[in-house]
Amino acid sequence: MRTKSRGNGTGTAYKRGNTWTAQVVVGFHLNSDPDRSPIPIKRTRGGFPTKKAALEYCPILLAGGVERPKSAPRLSHYWETYKAGEYMHLSDSKRTAYRIAWDKLKRLHDVPVDLITVDLLRSAVSAACSTYYTAKDCKQLLTNIYKLIGADGMASKDLPSYIILPKLEEKERTPFTDEEILRLWDCYDKGDHLAALPLLMIYTGMMPGEVQQLRVEHIDPDARTITHAGLKTKTRKQTPIVIAAAIVPLVMDLIANAQPSGYIFPHSEDLFYSNYYKALSNAGTRKLTPYSCRHTTATALAISENIAPQTVTRVMRWSTSKMLDRYAHPQTEDALTAVDAI
Repeated sequence: MRTKSRGNGTGTAYKRGNTWTAQVVVGFHLNSDPDRSPIPIKRTRGGFPTKKAALEYCPILLAGGVERPKSAPRLSHYWETYKAGEYMHLSDSKRTAYRIAWDKLKRLHDVPVDLITVDLLRSAVSAACSTYYTAKDCKQLLTNIYKLIGADGMASKDLPSYIILPKLEEKERTPFTDEEILRLWDCYDKGDHLAALPLLMIYTGMMPGEVQQLRVEHIDPDARTITHAGLKTKTRKQTPIVIAAAIVPLVMDLIANAQPSGYIFPHSEDLFYSNYYKALSNAGTRKLTPYSCRHTTATALAISENIAPQTVTRVMRWSTSKMLDRYAHPQTEDALTAVDAI
């Protein structure tokens, strides 16, 4: 018996005798053996004359097996409405996050909106998302879409509020040790220019997405600053990134060997991570995540008794906290002095 697959979460169809059966996964049971995968909870409906008819029934089966008129609006209709409106005013990073979230919710795309239940929303999100932040993006996207659905009176706009998110498990970031940083420098000095990637991040506190979009015109070597490369928060976008004196030669090499497109590094997320982890492997360091570079910057600054906490905030491009209000507001010169101490 060969099962015909569709996109993840949208259902399958298989032949049983002379007819076809539609099958969907509506959730999972935890396996009694923790080393084995969760057990899928399946819903089936047989008796279809053709494979196409069985596959077309899968969205209805996901919604509980209740037939609806073909003219009933599907969730995908409101996604398109949302995408042509409010979505256009979001930041690039938020639009990307919501596109990914929408792709994860494939099992809901073709379901009539007035047949989507709390149970269906919960099972769709839990099946597609194993971590807190991906589930949060899905929930927020559905919340935004359901405002439009509620305005049309097709369903309660509060339905996504019943989605339960996975537990947030924040793992402590681990900084690179001084020895590991020296190993990266040793590799770089011996001609391994991949080491420039983690070193740039360690000495500037740049985030992975900022490094991936870094261009030659963003860098002012004389002022030792990087502008127009910040992402996500208003503070990070508006505050110049400062360049430590120790890495000015490295930065000049990066500019001289920039991509023909103007990007400092190959403009590919997959290549970014491949090069980053290859650099760590070549240097013999631990396999720490790219965000550990930024954590290394913050840790090195924070443990110095000669650097005011407000200056650390300036270097890291964090929003000012009330706890630091008693410190003087640092200027770019203060931030440059601080990173030179790393």
